[in-house]
Amino acid sequence: MAEVHVVGSETERADAFAVRQTVFVEEQGVDEALEYDEHEDEATHFVAYDGDEPIGAARLREPKSGLGKVERVAVLESRRDAGVGRDLMLAVEDRAFEQGLESLKLHSQTRAAEFYRGLGYEQYGEEFMEADIPHVKMRKSLG
Repeated sequence: MAEVHVVGSETERADAFAVRQTVFVEEQGVDEALEYDEHEDEATHFVAYDGDEPIGAARLREPKSGLGKVERVAVLESRRDAGVGRDLMLAVEDRAFEQGLESLKLHSQTRAAEFYRGLGYEQYGEEFMEADIPHVKMRKSLG
């Protein structure tokens, strides 16, 4: 089981960014200019640890009052299918609920949509491309 922290220091932020760099930029070939954007400072970041090792990351924004957007959910390849993604998402949802958000949305890579369905997210709309990777839109009510 991963220990998930809401990022509260520059070290934790660097750890979250390191996971994203490994998963999205190095593994999946996402351009760094797309991965790191103008929303970094406004977002709440999360980092998952196994001991001192950062193994997962995510971020949460509130682009519209009452609506949260979950972004940049990443787990190191060696730790996938070990519950780290679930632990991250539960921490994000807890924080969103504490902030009074009514619902969450996200853009899931199509291959990960089943994971989010298992957490109660519903797909809406058609598949689309984002960073040259097929995605679907998903949402979940927190009420």
